[in-house]
Parts: sequence; C-alpha cells; structure tokens
Amino acid sequence: MDTAIRVRTKLDGDLVQVRVLISHPMETGLRKDDAGEIVPAHFIELVTFAHKERTILSAQWGPAVSRNPYLSFKFRGAAKGDKITISWVDNLGEHWTDDAFVE
Repeated sequence: MDTAIRVRTKLDGDLVQVRVLISHPMETGLRKDDAGEIVPAHFIELVTFAHKERTILSAQWGPAVSRNPYLSFKFRGAAKGDKITISWVDNLGEHWTDDAFVE
C-alpha cells in the first residue's frame, strides 16, 4: 500500500499545533467495486502521538473515518526541535510510524 504521513507543526508560545494528513484507503467493507464485488474493509484502528516517549494523543478509529484522514490538535510542553512520533495500526495488521520535529 502506498502510504505516507504528512505532518506540520507550529510552536506558538507554549502551545504546539500538530496537523496530520494520513494517506490510507479507509475502506468500510460496504462499498462494491465496478464488478459488483464487495471491497474488503481496510481502515485504521488506532492512531497514537508521542512526545518524549509519552503518549500525548491516542485515537481509536473505525470504518466511518474518511479516506486520507486529517487530524489536528494542540498540546503544551514541547520546545523547538522536539520529536513527535506518529504511528497507526489498521484492521489488517499493517502499521506505520513516522517522526516529525516541532518547528
């Protein structure tokens, strides 16, 4: 699967805004293809964000989340250059981890 995580961070005072775009098909298992066959479910189940090895956000997702999901949140306690680790696991056991740095 062609996948990627695009992350933008912005430090504003003591708040860091994190904006993430995840490339993933997020199939519900209800859609049919052109041949009339059901496209199997394939969606992200768990997304986590960590800063200094501490989880700052964890989200359980399901088939109702749109293709290529976008997520934005803010948190306190980071400094410029700090690493944020983003990871996800889907219902087929595929997983992805990527790092971003606070700008």
